Amino acid sequence: MSGKDIETFQKARNYCFLLLKFRPRSEKEIYNRLKRKKFDESIILAVCELLKDNGLIDDKAFSKAWIESRLKKPFGFRRITQELRLKGIEDNLIESSIAEIRGNYSEEDTVLKVAKGRLNKLNVKEPDKAKKNLYAYLLRRGFASEIIINVINQLIF
Repeated sequence: MSGKDIETFQKARNYCFLLLKFRPRSEKEIYNRLKRKKFDESIILAVCELLKDNGLIDDKAFSKAWIESRLKKPFGFRRITQELRLKGIEDNLIESSIAEIRGNYSEEDTVLKVAKGRLNKLNVKEPDKAKKNLYAYLLRRGFASEIIINVINQLIF
């Protein structure tokens, strides 16, 4: 690398450190941010390689951390999967990360808790309208439709 390339590499690396200071990032996110800053492809790849070698970007660890943080919001696995795909995480990695976490997590309990809270806020007297509103809300949060229907049927007769 020439002197200018080394300086550009250091700028790109420092920019990545700044990004990673705020939250973990996927490799694709880092790549896209560097691309947006108009760094050369060779510099971007070199910086990504350096970050991977030092364990600063790790898509597997990122996906687990993302899933855990999003379940606390709470969001459903469908929405989390969609978000991870947008962040460049491969499907097989998403599936394995979700499978690991799913064993210790009850989506139905979470949907029931969220639905009860939302139902108290709705102030809708008609059961059909309440069902529609609740179903749409839970679906937007990424929960499975079968679970939503079961929970709504438990709550609204």
